[in-house]
Amino acid sequence: MADVLTPAQRRYCMSRIRGKNTKPEIHLRKALSAIGLHYRLKNVLPGKPDIVFPAARVAVFVDGCFWHGCPRHSIRPKTNRKFWDTKIKANKKRDERVNKLLKKSGWRVVRIWEHEIEANVERCVSKIRICLLKSST
Repeated sequence: MADVLTPAQRRYCMSRIRGKNTKPEIHLRKALSAIGLHYRLKNVLPGKPDIVFPAARVAVFVDGCFWHGCPRHSIRPKTNRKFWDTKIKANKKRDERVNKLLKKSGWRVVRIWEHEIEANVERCVSKIRICLLKSST
């Protein structure tokens, strides 16, 4: 099926997609705050993690299923496939590079898919807490 929007309309729609403060990020941050975990948002770390716990050296990324190629939920667009395949593959490689850089610098990296937050935010918070506890020992 061809795209029903003109290129200008599609460009506008895509420009409205946020890179920060997405609904899954906000949902996770509220859940972390509810149990008293204090985090930072602004950072200069490689990959610009969505949530950072500087004292524990834990960096949390909330990955969108489409943009990061979730093996469970990512759907290949029907139009402009070559562009999107290249784009998503580059995103995955960048994620791997960022993970290695952060780990090499002594950081623990937690990556959470947006669908995990939607399905069970408590499990995501637990995953982060476990990582924080490991960092403190």
